[in-house]
This record gives sequence, structure tokens and C-alpha cells, in this order.
Amino acid sequence: MTQAKADDALVNLFRGNFERCKIGPGQRVVVLTEGDQLRDYAAASVAAATALGAQVEDLNIPAEGAADTNARMANIGQNNLSKHPAAIEKCKAADIVIDHMLLLFSPEQIAMQEAGTRILLIVEPIEILQRLEPQDGLRTRVEAGARRLATGRTLRFVNSAGTDVTYKLGGRSILDEYGYTDQPGRWDHWPGGFVATMPVPEGVNGRVVMAAGDIVFPQKEALKTPVEFVIENGWVTAIHGTEDAAALREFMESYDDPRAYAVSHIGWGLNERCEWNVDLPGIGMDGRAYCGNVLFSLGPDTEFGGDNDTACHLDLPMRDCTLWVDDELIVDNGKIVPRDLQPVAA
Repeated sequence: MTQAKADDALVNLFRGNFERCKIGPGQRVVVLTEGDQLRDYAAASVAAATALGAQVEDLNIPAEGAADTNARMANIGQNNLSKHPAAIEKCKAADIVIDHMLLLFSPEQIAMQEAGTRILLIVEPIEILQRLEPQDGLRTRVEAGARRLATGRTLRFVNSAGTDVTYKLGGRSILDEYGYTDQPGRWDHWPGGFVATMPVPEGVNGRVVMAAGDIVFPQKEALKTPVEFVIENGWVTAIHGTEDAAALREFMESYDDPRAYAVSHIGWGLNERCEWNVDLPGIGMDGRAYCGNVLFSLGPDTEFGGDNDTACHLDLPMRDCTLWVDDELIVDNGKIVPRDLQPVAA
């Protein structure tokens, strides 16, 4: 494939998503990158948004020792945009920011959303974007899951490894990812396909036991041995197990931040095209959005309106769990139960 054809393919891929985002005439678009990272994505984003009739600015921030996306996921919420107040104001004045930097959990992202700017994060490799391109129906199922979390008052999940934990819900933001955004102030991530929310303060008790084969992000590793988290009043108070548990304890201790032990968001995956494979390139959205998983997380809560901005964020997707919201069975041993949440049969 020649370079020109590869560029055209990427432009067309981005254009399809941008049409779902309602980018068009009268829309102000900022395409945000850092240094020389993902400049091919920036070029494709600019071309696609321009072709749709939008007013587009290619906003490139000096690298200043910029980390790649995997390293940034290990220090979530930290970026060089904070050093460029004029660039932040440009983003806040836009209708939509195409984020090729990875602003997730950052104050800068929150400020943009509060200003009414919608944000679409695109940092995954091309092959992941192609396979997990937003599809008709996923948004409907994700929003149906979000409605359950918005009205639910308890979430409980168990597994055969020994998990039994209960979350008290109510009054916290809902994260509904389906891969595009067309509403003011709304953030999404391509690829997407899951729902999550936060518990009320001190509202989680029980234990979570991850089984061999469950995944640890940002390390992108599958567990070889079980790991047990003891949770009291919303905080991990002990981590039991053998070598994998020791590695997780060491990782969390390296941040020297007690807030790393806070229980963060909880939810489940709904994207039936995701694969359970830590060897895939990118930052691991397949594992996070895998249909029928339970996504157990530790660390920051700023994406949900909280003030815990610890840089230590662990996403811990688990298979073969059973989960209820109030008295409704949502996931049964890794299978989605409610008809309106199930993937449409091929």
C-alpha cells in the first residue's frame, strides 16, 4: 500500500466517526497533539474535519519530554498542556477537541468539558480503530446500561474465585463510552463500549478476588495467580496473594500516595467485537470494553466529579463474574442477561 492510499484510508476512517460526532459547517474543531507523536493522526483528523466543512485548527504542543500513551496511562492526568494556557483557552472555545495527546483524568480536560467543549480521544493503533469502529446499536445498549447505573442504589458482583463486594450508588456521574460524541461537554474514547460509575464515599465493602487470566492495566499483563483485595469503606486495606499480588503492591507503593488505594469506578463491558488479549497493540481498550467483563478500578475519580487526582490508576477487567444492579441480574458468569443490553445476533 502506498503512503497516499494509507493516508486516504485513515482520513476516510476518521471522517466516518466525525460524521457521527456531527462535525460539519459552523463547527470549530481543535486537533490536539504533542511533539511528533501521532502526527499522522493529526493530519488525517484535520483533513477529515475540513472535508466535512468545519473550521479546523491543528494545535501541536511542544513535546518537552512527552511520554508515549502507555507511559501516560501509568501517570494518569499529567500532561504538558498545563504549561500552555493560551492553548487551553483555544480548546475551551472549540465545539470539539480531537485529543491525540491523552488528557484523561486531567484538570485541563475537565475545564474543557465545563466550558461546553466535547472531546473525542483517539490514540489507539489503526488496526484497533478499524476493528472497533463505532457501530449502530452500541450507543443504544451503552445508554441502556447507563440508565440502570443512574437509578440503581446498589451494585454487587461475585465470582467463583471468591469475590463478593457491594457498592452503594447514587448521585455520581456515569461514564458511558460508545466511541463518539455529539453532545456539548461530553467526552468519549474511540474505541469504546462500556458503562461505569463511582460509589458513594466510603460506599464499598467486601473483597475482590481476581483470577488467573484477568487483566491488569496499565501494565497490560494477564495475572498468573489470584490476587485478593480486601475493601473496607471504599478503600483497599490489604492485598493478598503470591507473586502477582506482590507486584501490584510494589506498583502502588511506588507512587507514595495513599489515595492510590481508593476504590474507583465500577462497570461492565458491552462491545462484542473486543478481544481478551493483552498482546494486542495500544493501551488496552479491548480488555476494558470486552462484552460481559466487570471493570473493577482503583485510584482517581476526577472523571466522575471527585477530587482524587492520584496519578496511580489501575483498571482491572475481570471475566466470568456475576453482577447485579439492585435486584436485576446484569451479567451472569460473564454473559450479558438483559435483552436490551445484549449484542444483536449476527
